Amino acid sequence: MNRIYVLALAAAALVLGGCASLGDSPEQALMVRAVQDNREIGNVGCVLTNDAGRWFVTAPGHVSIRKSAGNLFVDCKKGNASVGQERFASRPNNMATIGNAVTTAGLGYLYDKRTGAGFEYPETLTVLMVPTGRAPDGPLRDEPQETELH
Repeated sequence: MNRIYVLALAAAALVLGGCASLGDSPEQALMVRAVQDNREIGNVGCVLTNDAGRWFVTAPGHVSIRKSAGNLFVDCKKGNASVGQERFASRPNNMATIGNAVTTAGLGYLYDKRTGAGFEYPETLTVLMVPTGRAPDGPLRDEPQETELH
């Protein structure tokens, strides 16, 4: 009887060992930076959003978010001077993915995808800022276009 108990515990540990949701934290610490004209700018308010929630940070700065298998959207604004938006894709943690494929025949991977535990975003998020009133790589919206009529 004791031997069956030990084998059952070993099998459970092997099966659950590949599940990233048990070993990985559902949270991830990120660094957010804002860049304008090839220089980092400060005191930029940013909102990070994914299907697990919404977080606020002043860039440059650190923020902890809840992981997700979906994209992370970052919207930043510096007063009335500049704005920026970026989208960052979530990527599977390769070790967790391999462990899940081998030990749980993919069931752990599906669970981790649903909870986001087996996925990660880039550790540093860089948002490209553009001056307010200016389209990216375009003319100022407030400036009238000079045209000559002949």
